[in-house]
Amino acid sequence: MNKAELIEKLAEKSKACSKAEAGRSLEALLEIITETLKKGEEVVIAGFGTFQVKEKKARMGINPKTKEKIQIPAKKVPRFKPGKGLKDALK
Repeated sequence: MNKAELIEKLAEKSKACSKAEAGRSLEALLEIITETLKKGEEVVIAGFGTFQVKEKKARMGINPKTKEKIQIPAKKVPRFKPGKGLKDALK
């Protein structure tokens, strides 16, 4: 499912809003989650899951083309941990 399909389903399910309103709501939700993660905080949606930021340490790697050792810098990556409700729904 892509973003356009998600907006369409959201508008269908809610029955109280148009596709345009559903699109704005989805954009707002994604923006809020992104801003919260940028602050280093996590977003917990009970029964669905947790969005959090994980810090990866700097490490040594190998360039597969030249076999030369390279330093890979530390970075922050987003992570989603599914909640019990979502896990149970998929069984």
